[in-house]
Amino acid sequence: MDEKAFYSESQATKPATLHCPYCRSAETYELHWVVRKKKDRIPPGADERDRAKFQKAQSYMVLMDDKVACKNLRCRKRFDISGVKTMAFL
Repeated sequence: MDEKAFYSESQATKPATLHCPYCRSAETYELHWVVRKKKDRIPPGADERDRAKFQKAQSYMVLMDDKVACKNLRCRKRFDISGVKTMAFL
């Protein structure tokens, strides 16, 4: 059984304060996350190995953005998101 059957997936947007490495300005950016929440019950047709995987499964979030554009009108350069974890357990 595929692990995606254990989770319900949704999109979320969370704010984060980031510093542009070029102009050194700090702004708040909306980062896009995929939220995977563990289902209440194991899907039907699971065997013992799937039940063991389901017991260990946890809800988590995965960061979808890897770069953002600076909000400073003079700069507007794209930079990598650093200082933010790419995966977070709920």
